Amino acid sequence: MKIKSFLGGVHPHEFKELSCDLAFEVMPKPKQVIIPTSQHIGKPAKIIVQKGNEVKAGTLIAEQDGFISSPVYSSVSGKVSKIAMNHTMLGFPKECVFIDTIESDEVELLPKLDISKITPSEIKARVKLAGIVGQGGAAFPTFVKLTPPETKKIDTVILNACECEPYLTRDYRLLLEKPNEVVQGLHFIMVALGVEIGIIGIENNKPKAIEVIKDTLKDYPNIFLEIVKTKYPQGAEKMLIKAVTKREVPPGNLPLDVGVVVQNVGTAAAVYDAIINSTPQLSSALTVSGLGIKNSKNLIVKIGTPLQDIIDFCGGLNDNSYKVVAGGPMMGVALHDFSVPVTKATSGILVLTKEEARNYEETTCLRCGKCIDVCPLFLMPTRLARLSQLEMYEEADKYGITVCMECGSCTYSCPA
Repeated sequence: MKIKSFLGGVHPHEFKELSCDLAFEVMPKPKQVIIPTSQHIGKPAKIIVQKGNEVKAGTLIAEQDGFISSPVYSSVSGKVSKIAMNHTMLGFPKECVFIDTIESDEVELLPKLDISKITPSEIKARVKLAGIVGQGGAAFPTFVKLTPPETKKIDTVILNACECEPYLTRDYRLLLEKPNEVVQGLHFIMVALGVEIGIIGIENNKPKAIEVIKDTLKDYPNIFLEIVKTKYPQGAEKMLIKAVTKREVPPGNLPLDVGVVVQNVGTAAAVYDAIINSTPQLSSALTVSGLGIKNSKNLIVKIGTPLQDIIDFCGGLNDNSYKVVAGGPMMGVALHDFSVPVTKATSGILVLTKEEARNYEETTCLRCGKCIDVCPLFLMPTRLARLSQLEMYEEADKYGITVCMECGSCTYSCPA
């Protein structure tokens, strides 16, 4: 198959060998979960429980509050010990529900659906009720993406299976271990949008996943596999759309403006669970990796599990650990508090050494133009950086600073 791509981008060392062959492990429940009401873009969910309430796994603890919002469920059975502010993976304090867990494995399921007669409106309602959010990084409420304005005609759904960030292998393991769930989830998304064409984009550094998905797609004539070049940020929405459809999303516009909706592998699997298994989003699949952690793992953990519990489960930190990052090394967030909890969209936790973190001192710009060559959005990072340093923000806006998606390709390639 022809390998497709986009102009620009970089190819950092992948480090995926640390975890790519490790099957998912289900992490035991922690003694306490800390569940933020804001695990998505938009308005935080509204808490409907109080201190002392007993809950089951699957009990609604915070309801959707506004159109761009998402309900939150208890991931464990237990007792609400307090409601208080706590830092999240993004580094900001948010209102959280603290639940002390008990041994019970009872789960409060959503009402069952008749799959043989399921309609687009039922799929949208179920995705909304289950509290599913995008797991590609932005955590946009999925039902909002499934409800585009009537003026926007969607004809293609793209499943982002690139996983272009170094270290992360969560999506790769989902493709290998749950291919039917992922593809069926994509099919449900297509039905919800009334779309006939589905595309799965996988980077060419994942030959095993490519073969597994090829085999799975034999029963889905309207879903096509596209092989894309192993390059960062190949998994960015606009880059992936450009690579597999040749459509270009104009600056300031969204994928739906060119007739496309992009969803992540983890999101498709969550849609499958919500529809087939009647399960709201209670757990997160993530990669724990880096040379600073004793044991790399791919884990299924309860939402709200504190970072410290995960580090302990992976054997603890090595003596040379230097930085802990939520997400990937290119666009992830450095963490300063080990009490931060896993959320719906947490894709990875990296423990990096000083050598991996590449913490170099900035020197004077050489005006070599490497950053301009690699920028996937054809911006001028040198000019934007200088204007920002001079606080000339209106001028920077003219040069497209608000178009920048902060992928870090310019920083990675910069010799200064």
